[in-house]
Amino acid sequence: MKSCGAGHLTRPRKGVASPPGGGEEDFRRGAKVLEQPTFGKRLRQLRQHRGVSQVGLTGPGMSAAYLSRLESGNRRPTDRAVAYLAERLGVPIEAFADDRPEDQLTDLVAAVAATPERYLDTETAGLLIESLDAAKGADPLTRWHALTQLARVHEVLGDFRKEHEALVRLAALSEEMGRAALHARARLRLARCARELGDAKSARDAVVEVLTLRDERRVRISTAELVRSELLLVSVHAELGDFAEAARLADEVCRSLRGTTGALAAEAFWSDATVAARQGNHARAMERLLEAMDAIDSRDDLKLWIRLRMAAASISLEAVPPRLAEAESFLTEAEPALKLIGTPRHEQELLFLQAKLAFHQGSPDRAAALLTAGEDGRQLLAYRDQIRFDVLRGLLALRAGDRDALRHLREIATRVQSGNMPDLAAEVWRTVAENTV
Repeated sequence: MKSCGAGHLTRPRKGVASPPGGGEEDFRRGAKVLEQPTFGKRLRQLRQHRGVSQVGLTGPGMSAAYLSRLESGNRRPTDRAVAYLAERLGVPIEAFADDRPEDQLTDLVAAVAATPERYLDTETAGLLIESLDAAKGADPLTRWHALTQLARVHEVLGDFRKEHEALVRLAALSEEMGRAALHARARLRLARCARELGDAKSARDAVVEVLTLRDERRVRISTAELVRSELLLVSVHAELGDFAEAARLADEVCRSLRGTTGALAAEAFWSDATVAARQGNHARAMERLLEAMDAIDSRDDLKLWIRLRMAAASISLEAVPPRLAEAESFLTEAEPALKLIGTPRHEQELLFLQAKLAFHQGSPDRAAALLTAGEDGRQLLAYRDQIRFDVLRGLLALRAGDRDALRHLREIATRVQSGNMPDLAAEVWRTVAENTV
């Protein structure tokens, strides 16, 4: 990298002719590279695009403190620092020059789309938001992809409200573009997010809208998307207490996939298991979950493999009486893989299930400690599990002699009931009744 150092970034001395090949143009490019805060923003983008941490860029002549000041725009870079960073990042020095905001957005979207989930973080979301705000002139399709990736990052981080905000913008943009297929995809994602937030009615309406688009505007929806749309309807019908319709749809999808393997078959059997569990038929629920587990190998989709075992643990704990050894076995099986590729949300779900298991095993202190450890990440859970988290905390307080605990549990039940989720409300009221005596 020495060959692209001083000759390109140092201003020619007064009275000395520019070197052949456009020295003044090189100087102007070099001056632009060194401008702050542009340089710092571009450095951070390049670093993140390549999946390199700040620590990964430090070394002889580049301390972490200096690098941090460069990225924040509080320190002007030296020629040597620029050359060092270019070499470590594997880019030409000119890459630090400020590109058009529209080009930056395109590059960033491509980089985020190729980034594995475990590397996505709040900084990634911040970069997307900054780039979207700066690139007002970007074409609608680029903005659509940027909003899609922003929603994906928020989903991975478990920030469903911010995900919902991004998806609302995505759906509005799709409608403005007049692209029915893109609008259908945006509405499906919005439906899934609404379900996670506990708004089952909005989720159902969004799915129905997508299916209407398919029929009335001949929008092409892949078989996989269509099946997942139907499974989403199964879920929201169950949330709304319409178990007959949920069971009918689930059985219909399962029959259409009978004899097949893979993620779709596993998800279908899982949905059927969920409906059975909500109906109190835990034997059928476990039978369906075992079919789901048989339908997929950990090498095919390790994340789904993990989630199925956590779902099985949850159903085992909901059985009457709870099947504790079975639940513990499923959690023990899932934990090593979760630590390998799990997201913060998966880790939070594991903490909650471990706390629930400890409670049923008669270890309230361990259960309380696990809930305390998971308190800061409670918002990563889906709405239903957030409520169950609060209920478990209330039960622990009740057993510890807290006189206000029962009142808090009743308040939770009332709040859920007013949110048009009769199935979940019935579950909480049943818990209150069992612990009133």
